Amino acid sequence: MLRREKGFTLIELLIVIAIIGILAAIAIPMYKAQTIKAKLTEATNGMSNVASAVGAFYEENNYFPSAGSKAIIQGSLGVATDALKRISTLIVVGGASAVITATIANIDTAVDGKDLVLVGTTSTVDQSISWSWTGGNGMPPSYVPKR
Repeated sequence: MLRREKGFTLIELLIVIAIIGILAAIAIPMYKAQTIKAKLTEATNGMSNVASAVGAFYEENNYFPSAGSKAIIQGSLGVATDALKRISTLIVVGGASAVITATIANIDTAVDGKDLVLVGTTSTVDQSISWSWTGGNGMPPSYVPKR
């Protein structure tokens, strides 16, 4: 009688290694993208706080303010910006609409040095402010918030 060996064949082992390699090739870039998006939330939350202060200023004065730096935003609008370590520059341009521009830093080379832009426009019907996100300076669209 022949004895049958127990174990895996070489082909079976190679198939398992190929499957693990394919899963890793898909999972690692997705993990990196999600990590970048998670770090970007600090910047988007900070910009949203500035947008709230800009909206309050508009309600009181009927025009949008301008502020050229984090320090001016903190002093004139009362929004603490020193803790925002993922934003290198933060600028508010006022007038008929508000444009808040933040240059991203300390996250990843895919987004560092690129801009997130939050644009506020008023409705002609009831003067409510509508905010929309865009990217600038080569910001990949996948990292720009949807709303």
